[in-house]
Amino acid sequence: MIVIHHLNNSRSQRILWLLEELGLKYRIEQYRRDPKTNLAPPELLAVHPLGKSPVMQDGDLILPESGAIIEYLLEHYGDGRLRPKAGTPEHVRYLYWMHFAEGTFMLHLVSRLYLMRVGEAAKAMQERVEVMISNEFDLVEAELGKSPHLAGEQFTAADIQMGFPLEFAVYAGLDSDRHVKLHEYLARMRARPAYRRAIENGGTYAFDGSNTN
Repeated sequence: MIVIHHLNNSRSQRILWLLEELGLKYRIEQYRRDPKTNLAPPELLAVHPLGKSPVMQDGDLILPESGAIIEYLLEHYGDGRLRPKAGTPEHVRYLYWMHFAEGTFMLHLVSRLYLMRVGEAAKAMQERVEVMISNEFDLVEAELGKSPHLAGEQFTAADIQMGFPLEFAVYAGLDSDRHVKLHEYLARMRARPAYRRAIENGGTYAFDGSNTN
């Protein structure tokens, strides 16, 4: 059986969502962040040397990194589901958003988080990063003006991959009232039965829209 080493309020939530969308059986090993430092517990170091989550176990395979886990699950268990056919325009869009989520958007969100901890000395850089995040929100808003999902008409794993950074950024108050389509999109994603089951199975998730700043 697939085992997910799941840390609350982390990227591992997207893996639970994917597993529910695919209808796969899995078991969750739960870990909780330190309430003072917000860091992952040291027990995760026994699973993988970096001590991060998610980590997936499938038989003898131990695989970290949420994007890699998504690709693995789709390749081995997807049966063609949740990703557009190769060679189509939708597949190109799918690839873009799968990489944009961590390579651009989440990079800037984490950078802002660390710059905030530096304080006044990093204020100018923080403001610059926030401008980039605002531009990225505008890009998502424009993309959702073309189709109901990021890769086209159909829901795909790119929507799952982008879910965490979008929810994290909205939770941080980095969106604006002009992002109407984005807010509607998040509401639709959160209403999906598989998303709700993933929240129920994974436990409290601060970024699901039920909490406000």
